[in-house]
Amino acid sequence: MSSTAAHRILRDAIKGSSFDTAYYVFGDDEFQKEDAVKQLVRAAVDPATRDFNLEFRRAAELDPGALDAALQALPLMAERRVLVLRDVNVLKKKQREVLDRYLQQPAGDTVLILVAGLDAKSDKPLSNAATPLEYPRLSADRVPRWIAHYAATELNAQITSGAAELLQAAVGTDLQQLVCELEKLCSYCGDAEIDEAAVGAIVGALPGEMMPDLLDAVAMRSVARAQKLLPRVLAQPKTSGVQIVMALGAQTLGISWANARHADGIPAGRLQSELFDLLKRSGSVYTARSWGSAVATWSKATPVWTVRELNRAMDALLQADVALKETRLSSDEQVISNLIFEMCAAESVRNAA
Repeated sequence: MSSTAAHRILRDAIKGSSFDTAYYVFGDDEFQKEDAVKQLVRAAVDPATRDFNLEFRRAAELDPGALDAALQALPLMAERRVLVLRDVNVLKKKQREVLDRYLQQPAGDTVLILVAGLDAKSDKPLSNAATPLEYPRLSADRVPRWIAHYAATELNAQITSGAAELLQAAVGTDLQQLVCELEKLCSYCGDAEIDEAAVGAIVGALPGEMMPDLLDAVAMRSVARAQKLLPRVLAQPKTSGVQIVMALGAQTLGISWANARHADGIPAGRLQSELFDLLKRSGSVYTARSWGSAVATWSKATPVWTVRELNRAMDALLQADVALKETRLSSDEQVISNLIFEMCAAESVRNAA
């Protein structure tokens, strides 16, 4: 199940005020999981009797008897009650037997929300016994749309597409951090639309000086521009040499794949769609920007590289990754600066150096 499917199930339940007896909320994205719980609680619990009909418990705190009592409790002066059971994945055997027994015949006047803990594996029996709501981490391609949707629905604000992409480039895909920055931007802009200038003023992200711009420069083998951008990109919050190597690694593999597909006879005009399909099949790949921006650059850069140069670039990336993780004799900027030269400079220039 994708997060899109989970959002649809949640939306339909809330819109129709019709809730299933049990939900199983799981996945790698803690922010989306917590947001789903908040939405269910807000919609399913009568505010007038919230103190009597809403209970939050943690699995590790409950013995079998306490868990059974919580599951069997009745609503008070309301149509239903809601029980949120966190960290359901740590239930011990006897407690799990109590839960499984309850799920075979759940109470019609209780909405049970089972929340898996951080890094918990998917529990197939729970997915079968309860309505599953899975929230994997958003791919980089979906983050700008999520930013625009959250700003509009939760903050009653509008943000330009350029500002959303710039915000993602500065903050990354951490949804909680993105929300914090969006709230600051709303306070700064008031009723005005959030634009790139506002993101630059509040987040310190300047158009043309972000990670995607550095990646573009390397893709087009523009050594001078890449070297000029490097210190500015590294000065951005939460940006490190390891992240740059990861993004450059994904980019180099993408260009290599496009290069091979073009050599097999795929027309240049089809490379972007082919690269999109590759990213979808690959799952979570750190591109450091939206997929649309990434594949546009990768397809454009394909003619700039030969197979030999791409192989040499991958060797240089491996050496830089080892240097960043195993030694502190050189700074991140020194390691990446040398990497850019090794990747982008013509062979004759490298030999002369």
